[in-house]
Amino acid sequence: MLEVLPLLPADPILGLSAAFREDQNPHKIDLGVGVYKDEQGNTPILTSVAKAQRVLLEQETSKTYIAPQGVQGYIDGMLGLLLGKNHPALIEDRVAAVQAPGGCGALRILSELLKRCDGELTVWVSDPTWANHVPLIGNAGLKIETYPYFDKATASIKFDAMTDCLKQVKKGDVVLLHGCCHNPTGADLTNEQWHVVLELAQERGFLPFVDVAYQGFGDGLDKDAYGLRLLTSNLPEVIIAASCSKNFGLYRERVGLAVMVTQNSAVRKSIQSQIQSIARGIYSMPPSYGGALVDIILNDDALRTEWMDEVEAMRVRMLSLRHLLVDKLAEKGANKDFSFVTEQKGMFSYLCITPEQVRLVRDKHSVYFVESSRVNVAGISLSNVDALATALVDVL
Repeated sequence: MLEVLPLLPADPILGLSAAFREDQNPHKIDLGVGVYKDEQGNTPILTSVAKAQRVLLEQETSKTYIAPQGVQGYIDGMLGLLLGKNHPALIEDRVAAVQAPGGCGALRILSELLKRCDGELTVWVSDPTWANHVPLIGNAGLKIETYPYFDKATASIKFDAMTDCLKQVKKGDVVLLHGCCHNPTGADLTNEQWHVVLELAQERGFLPFVDVAYQGFGDGLDKDAYGLRLLTSNLPEVIIAASCSKNFGLYRERVGLAVMVTQNSAVRKSIQSQIQSIARGIYSMPPSYGGALVDIILNDDALRTEWMDEVEAMRVRMLSLRHLLVDKLAEKGANKDFSFVTEQKGMFSYLCITPEQVRLVRDKHSVYFVESSRVNVAGISLSNVDALATALVDVL
């Protein structure tokens, strides 16, 4: 029976990682998978997380199941981080939420919820968007369309084309928006552009679906939540998928949150029952460990402050690496202006070179990143930036 299923091609990013591991060049550079790396190329455990682990080890007395919605302190802490502690929707008891296995789990839970609401609706995603958005949403049985977002030729957001497209979106359709640090381009909407998106949502009646995976890596924890807080303060319904993989460094713990801002408390109760039902049918009960760590950090003043300082240090380091790469490319005589890299935000940057050039820089210089030209900025270091710039200038 099973032999009827064909061998599928490797995931582009995971396949790239396998090729990197097999490369025997001692000077190879990995700018593919989106994990934060320090100067030595390690993905460290944050000091605040390590301290929270010790606290949890001392305090935890049982390994029984936790509540179906997850660790409540984690949920409350994350909602405060995302929306702000005095957000009207929180005060009015209009927010339903469940702890999910990673941001991916949150995206899938919310997609299944949308399917229950209306199996015929369309989810609009940016062109380009994070590659896994499509299977996570599409495998729930939802139709996917794209709206224009980024122009490689000008290395900028096609905002006029984006808004022209969103003006045609039907009432009840869903528009997926990146809360900050757009993956893969690193090009974010300005505060003024977020206001235009809000006006379009109010005018057209579409439902914003905001993916927040990199809060704190763009302009800071609160500034990165501007668009999300604007939408949730002015619209009756917004859904949110959040992840703690990046800003807490909890990649392998799979810590996410599925959030629904609803019209009123009565609807919230119904939606809370629905999302817990969906989760029950997919994975039954949520994992505890990662959420428990975030709970400890966000609800302890000293640990929260230490964590915020660590997030800021990661943000500043990635910003400095952007400037360093651009300076090195100019120093080596690149025949292309890469200054746009310093204006992009977060972990990723689109270098806006061709797939052929990406393959060439990999084959000639063992520099690995995906063919869209998305690079993980955190993979750059003082020790490899010179070689990286040399490789790019060579293929250009």
